[in-house]
Amino acid sequence: MSKSDMTDTADTADTADTADTAGADLSTAPREEAIGGPTLGVVGWIRWFWRQLTSMRVALILLFLLSLGAVPGSLIPQTSADEMKVADFKKAHETLTPLYEKLQLFDVYSSVWFSAIYILLFVSLIGCIVPRTWQFVGQLRGLPPGAPKRLTRLPAYTTWRTEADPEEVREAALAVLKGRRFRAREAGDAVAAEKGYLREVGNLLFHLALIVMLVAFAWGQLLKSEGGKLVVEGDGFSNTLTQYDDFKAGSWFGVDELEPFSFTLDSFTGTYEKSGPQRGTPRTFEAAVTYTRGDGKDEKAVIRVNEPLKVGDSKVYLIAHGYAPVVTVKDGRGKTVFRGAVPLLPLDNNLTSRGAIKVMDGYRDKNGEPEQLGFNAFFVPTFAGDGKGDMFSQFPALDFPAMALSGYHGDLRVNSGLPQNVYQLDLSKMTQYKIDEGTGVAKRMLPGETMTLPDGAGSITFEKEIKEWASFQVSQQPGNGLALAGAIAAIAGLTGSLFIQRRRIWVRAVRGEDGTTVVEMAGLGRSESAKLPEELADLAVALTATAPPAPEPAAPEPESTQDPAAKSEGAEK
Repeated sequence: MSKSDMTDTADTADTADTADTAGADLSTAPREEAIGGPTLGVVGWIRWFWRQLTSMRVALILLFLLSLGAVPGSLIPQTSADEMKVADFKKAHETLTPLYEKLQLFDVYSSVWFSAIYILLFVSLIGCIVPRTWQFVGQLRGLPPGAPKRLTRLPAYTTWRTEADPEEVREAALAVLKGRRFRAREAGDAVAAEKGYLREVGNLLFHLALIVMLVAFAWGQLLKSEGGKLVVEGDGFSNTLTQYDDFKAGSWFGVDELEPFSFTLDSFTGTYEKSGPQRGTPRTFEAAVTYTRGDGKDEKAVIRVNEPLKVGDSKVYLIAHGYAPVVTVKDGRGKTVFRGAVPLLPLDNNLTSRGAIKVMDGYRDKNGEPEQLGFNAFFVPTFAGDGKGDMFSQFPALDFPAMALSGYHGDLRVNSGLPQNVYQLDLSKMTQYKIDEGTGVAKRMLPGETMTLPDGAGSITFEKEIKEWASFQVSQQPGNGLALAGAIAAIAGLTGSLFIQRRRIWVRAVRGEDGTTVVEMAGLGRSESAKLPEELADLAVALTATAPPAPEPAAPEPESTQDPAAKSEGAEK
């Protein structure tokens, strides 16, 4: 597939001597095979397709198409990442949605066209690397080529005469070149040397690293698992499928491959900058947990941002946090039908939060009939105070917490068989309570205060205890280590292929007509470089220690400038 990495300019120059013979091949007379129009056949077309696919040009085109195909995956919501965003996008773009679905733009990385590019690139790289590797191994096992006939035609050249013997010069040149880590040998009346094989090693390493990263990416996608869980302080989590709030896994992942462990969120600590332009910026963001491995032994750990908890092949990341006010709901008879911490969803950086409280069982109305209650909650950890602006948090810490509640009764539709958002109420079968003697629909409350529902329907109390919650992501990514190794190898290989130059040096030493030794040195690089003449000059200086330049022969005395005719006249006189 690939040609020789080093073009022998000197050999090309020597072929110029045979131009007359080669001219016969330039005849414009039609050839017999051209008239007949050769056909490739099935096998020929297969070979042609394979050669095209395994060419470096096609590999680069496929790599470009792969990177181009990943662009829609970063601009358009993906089902594998967030189904809710995909649903919202479809509602907002009803015209584009059918086209995007046909093009599989909501599932780019598992689409047919992306997979086809991926597989073709994989095959192309292997087809490029294997023959090129064997060719390079052959070059390593071979010897540097002999010197061309005319070294003067090479781009870097120098020559001088010395009184040292040719054998002595060649021996010294061989020692100098090997001392500079050249692969060198004596070939006839010259020494041939070559250096820079790491350039091709770097090139091969780069392409092998690409294959490794492709394998790692595929391995990670097929065997990965990723799930999220919101945990309130004091509650726990067990790494089983039913415990996750959401869970996604690769097509080859089995549930029995989940790492056996559990943990309890002991406390969450969040501190914030209180003054200056960075006011409200988190300074401490950590979750203290007690976790248990499969052996049943309890261990303490602190999970911070970018410092996950590692348990076997799983990593537990801390990704978000918020507040969970504790509320107590009683019915008209004073019986407690609900008490617990209710996680609320943050809306801004100051943790203004919104959520829903759902009382699904145990409540009965004043007639003793079972009914369901629901409350929309709006919570701020630092309230500016009544009459001091809208109810939005001024600071993310619990400096002056307040909560606004509005109540509903009826059917929450939790048994309808349709999925529901835990932070929202389905009000289609609900009736809103009128509070404050029918003058309002919501009430602002401080910790410890109680809102009484009308007509003896009960009450809800905002307890003084306010817990915090943390959201964790549990991931198993088996290909990450392999992908990292591939990336490091790719950078190292690319560096070698860009900054190492492969070059050849020849030193010829022959006896001249005047009895001195004529030394010729020439160099040839794979690409034009100003460093090659500099290196050749440095080698020439090192060689002159053994083969110093011979002194220039004395110039002949200049002949008289007198006119020969004048000389003749003077002689006659």
